[in-house]
Amino acid sequence: MNLNYYKVTGDEKIKLSDYPTTENKTNDNEKIRDEIIPPLVKKLKDLHMKMNAEEKHGILVVLQALDAAGKDESISHIFVNLNPQGLKTTTLSKPTEEEMKHDYLWRLHNALPARGEVGILNRSHYEEVIAPRIHDVLLEGDYPEGADETTIWSLRFEQIRNFEKYLYQNNFHIVKFFFHMSKDEQKRRLLERMKNPDKQWEFSFSDVEEREHWDEYQKVFEDMLNETSTDYAPWFVLPADDEWHSRRLVNEIMLDLLERLDPKYPETTGEDKEKLEEYIKRLEKE
Repeated sequence: MNLNYYKVTGDEKIKLSDYPTTENKTNDNEKIRDEIIPPLVKKLKDLHMKMNAEEKHGILVVLQALDAAGKDESISHIFVNLNPQGLKTTTLSKPTEEEMKHDYLWRLHNALPARGEVGILNRSHYEEVIAPRIHDVLLEGDYPEGADETTIWSLRFEQIRNFEKYLYQNNFHIVKFFFHMSKDEQKRRLLERMKNPDKQWEFSFSDVEEREHWDEYQKVFEDMLNETSTDYAPWFVLPADDEWHSRRLVNEIMLDLLERLDPKYPETTGEDKEKLEEYIKRLEKE
């Protein structure tokens, strides 16, 4: 599978509309779920165990989308299988009063992974260049000197690029998934939640209200992808109407990154190795 097909390189401007929301893979759901994904998950788990033991690299995973596009399901079907000691999941929802007293990236720090960890952002710092832009809710203190409502977004894009480059230069790798969903498919999924008593807890009235801004969101998402996809922190646009196909792609892309990092279990050497052999003999004599 050519994963570069889904990758926004940042070399040239893209049109979000050129990326399909479906590749007509829904008929393959059972095969993908039962035959393709399980061995991929096993490979991912094995590599993650090595990365967690090696403690050389960290990975920050960004999941970004409109509601019902499949972020939560990717966590529950893919990432939940990883070693919990090396996994950290954070949802950056509406800022608290305390968080609003700081710069907009301040609250991100507690969500960052340590070396050896995969940190997942289910909603992320990118919320700060999406919702405030749609709803015009920035406060006076949010504008740096010389910035206004026409320049603040390009400034924030630059700051995010620089922040992600800083992380990358310190062995923290960023991979960003945008779940590209059609308006009709979101409607179908929202109605399913609303009509099913077992799923109504997942529904929020704001999910329907935000659909009024659908076209604005598509424009903002397109700007986000164009302005913040880099070689060190690329975006991948997933055809989110195909739920299981999208989950497979998440797994494949994570595998590709981990295979390139090539983590290895630490070797026991020197005095520790001699002591280990001594203790093996001691236990064998018991």
